[in-house]
Amino acid sequence: MTATSPAPTPPAGRYGPERAASRRPLMVAVGLAVLVGVAVVAFLAVGALRDPVQWKDVGFTVRDAGRVDVTFEVTKDPGSTATCRVQALSQSYGEVGVATVEVGPGARTQRVTTSVPTAELAVSATVAGCEPVTATTR
Repeated sequence: MTATSPAPTPPAGRYGPERAASRRPLMVAVGLAVLVGVAVVAFLAVGALRDPVQWKDVGFTVRDAGRVDVTFEVTKDPGSTATCRVQALSQSYGEVGVATVEVGPGARTQRVTTSVPTAELAVSATVAGCEPVTATTR
């Protein structure tokens, strides 16, 4: 049996500069990160176009068994009008009061406080939803 010796390696730098590990994986990772970022921005932009009226609960105060005051913020086009459905809930999450509030033209974000009459003691109150008022919804 003959022993084989390993193939000789050429001297360092003989066939051009030695390269560090390939940068291709790094470039692919950067490209994917940029693509994901663009997709997230596009998704958020489309969501903003779909929901021209946005709202946020600020708080509520239970005045008595017949009334709860609800404060919320509505963000919309300054020249438009929106209607918001505000509901008061019992301990078992049943609806014990409801009010429809119209938020007219004004600042882009408006803080609104409204009283909701209740049939029994409410333990929570929230905005169920807001939508823009259009010519067909008036």
